[in-house]
Amino acid sequence: MLGTNETRPLFRRVRLEKKTMRIAIGNDHRGAEVKSKVVRVLTQLGHEVVDDGPNDGESVDYPDYASVVAHRVAEGDADRGILICGTGIGMSIAANKVPGVRAATVEDEVTAEISRRHNDLNVLCLSADLLGHRNIDRVIEVWLSTEFEGGRHARRIAKISELEQEDHPAK
Repeated sequence: MLGTNETRPLFRRVRLEKKTMRIAIGNDHRGAEVKSKVVRVLTQLGHEVVDDGPNDGESVDYPDYASVVAHRVAEGDADRGILICGTGIGMSIAANKVPGVRAATVEDEVTAEISRRHNDLNVLCLSADLLGHRNIDRVIEVWLSTEFEGGRHARRIAKISELEQEDHPAK
């Protein structure tokens, strides 16, 4: 409460029983190398990986791969998605055009946790150029192990869904 000496931790880890998930992963040419490492991490953690991205460094357009992963998540073909490009920003913008997707570029453990607890982030966007390999491992582990908190945050997510319906009315 404001005005009191009571303090709350900035964040807390919510760790539940390990749940195996089906995770779609996509990338552009700048994310190909990092993707191979992310796939190894996901597999080691026991998750099923659906690889929707190119495996080489040949130039491609990131919206094409963001769309495939975002649709898999929105349609329930994957529990969550991970997208990797140079900064993560382009992938995030493209993925968020798909109704039902909540994508964001995450650069550290704190935002990985908050993005899940408060925003129920279902597509994680990573920078291939700006994050170190060790940091990417921790971001992924925290993001996958943190549950959505619900409560007042669920009300806010519902309002976002309402905005999507306004922008994409049923045909």
